[in-house]
Amino acid sequence: MDLRIVSVLWPSILLASQVACVGVQGLESDDVGEVDQPALGSNALTSNALTSNALTSNALLSSALTETAIASNATMIDALRDPLSREVFKYIVSCALPGGAHLDVNVDGVSYGFDGGLGLHGGWGETGGTCDEACKGWVSACVLARLNYLGTPVPLSLRGGKSELYAGATEQAEYTVREGAYYGDIFADPPVYRACLSPEQVSLERVCGPSLDDCVVTVVGSCSAACDAPRSDGSFPHCHDRPRDTTGGFPSGAIDYPSAITVFEK
Repeated sequence: MDLRIVSVLWPSILLASQVACVGVQGLESDDVGEVDQPALGSNALTSNALTSNALTSNALLSSALTETAIASNATMIDALRDPLSREVFKYIVSCALPGGAHLDVNVDGVSYGFDGGLGLHGGWGETGGTCDEACKGWVSACVLARLNYLGTPVPLSLRGGKSELYAGATEQAEYTVREGAYYGDIFADPPVYRACLSPEQVSLERVCGPSLDDCVVTVVGSCSAACDAPRSDGSFPHCHDRPRDTTGGFPSGAIDYPSAITVFEK
């Protein structure tokens, strides 16, 4: 089942859909392949958890996502004493590791389970695995795309330039309302939370609520100004932290985030 179809509830998220297949036009060539993804199950994430948890990049990035590596990482274990940290870590694991992967982490005699899901950087879950720049980009975008301000379930389609995010014709026909794109670096100090609006949208109520001004993510503007032209599935590649200026180019120093994830609703 295709884990890019996400039903988001504040604070819980349910994921389900169909099998994705080959023939991806507009994706990076080395990311194209057959994808048969199992269901992820229930999860929880809140903006408060994202901004107030005790996880640090040193704790997260110094360990492979394996039970042995985490058990020997005192900084990581200390961070996971915080329930908000466990909430965010659940999302990180589900974004990074593939369906079927599972971690049991013992904290002060209590075992906490974390399930894989999308598999955007499965190598992090191997012995000696690390999270490189591409990993940080895709996992960050995945976590940010699954934030939600609302209190009712919202089914979503997550799309981007990886085979794990491929949307087939049926999914594209069912999920036609493009919301926006999410990108950044949740592992940076300070962390970077960015989003842009689909050109036909004026708000991000699912993530930001009634006001963009108080949003947990910084909304750069229209994706048509912040990103490159959309792929054939409607997803935006190479989004930036600042929109194009009046010359049509990006301002000096604008940062390119190639690992953006675009969200579609029904």
